[in-house]
Amino acid sequence: MTNNYIHVSGARERNLKNINISIPKKEITVFTGVSGSGKSSLVFDTIAAESQRQLNETYTSFIRHRMPHYGKPDVDSIENLSVAFIINQKRLGGNARSTVGTITDIYSVLRLLFSRIGEPFVGYSNVFSFNNPSGMCEHCEGLGKIEAIDTEILLDKNKSLNEGAICFPTFEPGGWRLTRYIHSGFFNNDKKIKDYSDEELELLLYADGIKVKKPTSEWHKTSLYEGLIPRIERSFIKKSAGEKIRYKKRIERFIIKQVCPHCHGTRLNNKVLSCKVNGKNIAECADMQINNLLDFAQSIHASIAVPITSELVNRIQHMISIGLGYLSLNRETSTLSGGESQRIKMVSQLGSSLTDLTYIFDEPSIGLHPHDINKINKLIQLLRDKGNTILIVEHDPDIIKIADYIIDMGPGAGTHGGKIVYQGNLDGLKTANTLTAKYLSYRPKLKPDTRTQKGWLSIKNATMHNLKNLSIDIPKGVMTVITGVAGSGKSTLINGILPQLYPETILIDQKSIQTSKRSNIATFTGIFDIIRKLFAKKSGVSASLFSFNSQGACPACRGLGVTYTDLAFMDTIVTVCEECHGNRYTDKVLAYQLKGKNISDVLKMTVTEALEFFHEKEIVTVLKRLSDVGITYVSLGQPLSTLSGGELQRIKLASELENSGQIYVLDEPSTGLHMADIRQLLSVMNRLVEQNSTLIVIEHNLDIICQADWIIDIGPYAGQNGGKIMFAGLPKNLINCTDSLTGKYLKKYINEK
Repeated sequence: MTNNYIHVSGARERNLKNINISIPKKEITVFTGVSGSGKSSLVFDTIAAESQRQLNETYTSFIRHRMPHYGKPDVDSIENLSVAFIINQKRLGGNARSTVGTITDIYSVLRLLFSRIGEPFVGYSNVFSFNNPSGMCEHCEGLGKIEAIDTEILLDKNKSLNEGAICFPTFEPGGWRLTRYIHSGFFNNDKKIKDYSDEELELLLYADGIKVKKPTSEWHKTSLYEGLIPRIERSFIKKSAGEKIRYKKRIERFIIKQVCPHCHGTRLNNKVLSCKVNGKNIAECADMQINNLLDFAQSIHASIAVPITSELVNRIQHMISIGLGYLSLNRETSTLSGGESQRIKMVSQLGSSLTDLTYIFDEPSIGLHPHDINKINKLIQLLRDKGNTILIVEHDPDIIKIADYIIDMGPGAGTHGGKIVYQGNLDGLKTANTLTAKYLSYRPKLKPDTRTQKGWLSIKNATMHNLKNLSIDIPKGVMTVITGVAGSGKSTLINGILPQLYPETILIDQKSIQTSKRSNIATFTGIFDIIRKLFAKKSGVSASLFSFNSQGACPACRGLGVTYTDLAFMDTIVTVCEECHGNRYTDKVLAYQLKGKNISDVLKMTVTEALEFFHEKEIVTVLKRLSDVGITYVSLGQPLSTLSGGELQRIKLASELENSGQIYVLDEPSTGLHMADIRQLLSVMNRLVEQNSTLIVIEHNLDIICQADWIIDIGPYAGQNGGKIMFAGLPKNLINCTDSLTGKYLKKYINEK
């Protein structure tokens, strides 16, 4: 057995059919196959999970308690496994103190630079941190924003104080805090707020520490008058954490975040901001687009700073090389997309001197224009050339082409997948009899007959982020695809500006559906109620008996099918319930059957299996919609919290298939889809348009772009170098537009594939 391969024997996780496979080390291996074919089950749920599990076991229990828990995957053995880094699409998140600068350590290098050559000298590098008490603005504590009270929501101006004009909790009539205002003698308590003079309104809201001259007898003699805003800030926002937590839900709607008026959002105090390099303070540098920051760094020639500036330039160039030059260092990580987050994780690994690692990528093409995919490919190859093993789950042909080795899974999805249908190089795959091979050799064509618009959605002089006075007409009744590199302004225009002008716009995105871990496809779509009634009618018992949230649930796991064991200072262990063996119900409930299946069997059915089992119109209609959008391999009882963003988006899309006359926005619907699945998605998208709806699609996928009726290309590049309309018109004319990057790649795609 050679050490040059990772050997996996007997992999049975999820839908894997007892797979045996050898994966070459120190090479790029791409895993392909339709959605649900078993790629993620093999790469993430088996290989990555076992690597993480074994690594975690080397730590003390104190450390393990603070790390994610990985159960042992269903596999006989994995040999020659190295430490795995998972570089996925999960958003970086983080709190308001986490920025692009802090997460990439570029800001740390910048702080070092200012501490060495900044004038006047104000302190060492930690002083330039907005997370350090000596450097942060004392008013916003380094956040750049402060919480303030929205006076428009605070006061009902059509009421008087006696009628309850103050809407804040504990200030209502009968509330003890209101007495400080009605007994102050300052106000006519029956006068409507809208009739107050400016002076009276100022007194009510903002006055502080005023001695009362003519109070009522109920006024406390030694008390000073305090306006509503300072009173609420003191009692609820600044000091009294107990009160803030107690009324948290009720007071949230009154609080707005504003740029700190003292530091103007820079997060730093005046002393730190006085220190400058080449006329710029550190906040101005953090506010620059990263590609402009490169020019700044290269303009510094002080000999003492050469090692620092060379490191700064190196890190900035890595950011630019993956198409993130349009970001700024002060951008909060919580605002980054999944694709942006993934690329930032890649940058941090490039600076590492560790080798012999396994890097696992989850669809690195997501959110990327073909122009940027070339940059990602170079980075992946750099990681391999450092002596690392690269495993990539991917659908994009441009990334598949850089593979040293390809493992194609299928032949279908769910129970029809879980097998290896091809392994070898790209040339061999092209001649193989698989779905992936078929679509790699497919020659795309532009849509021959485009639809005619039925009017226009007009946007005039739009200004937001990098859009400056942009005007564009979007055709109604057709499918319009919005194209352009990442960061060019597509989402700002379509997700930001359009819904403001046309509030009826329905956005079908990839954000999670706000539900509990008990929610699944059956409950979300409403068919579970019908299924329970069918069981009840057949069995002659109450339908509530068949709810895993009610009386029929297994008492040990309360209908979850799993139990959670808290081991105090060790990891919480999640195990299949020993009482019901993961079936969720009591034995009494499981004894009732419908056409030979109990309620647990039904929840374990995939959408495809359920379509064969049920014939009731209400159920079949819903299942058919799910099947139409490609959700065939997911079981009815799979928790929604375990589905990918692309799968959630398609479930939302399924719920709209019977509607007509709407304005729909789809944000990168090709996410997570194999080339064969995209064909099915296109038929669904065309169906929406044929039902008299307007469809606007933000997309990079060239197959979807080919099928547009109308294209709007935004660019030419990202950030400040984007935000302009490069093209608006028919797809056939885009390929001849020399100003458009999209046109260039579309022309190449059609002519060379």
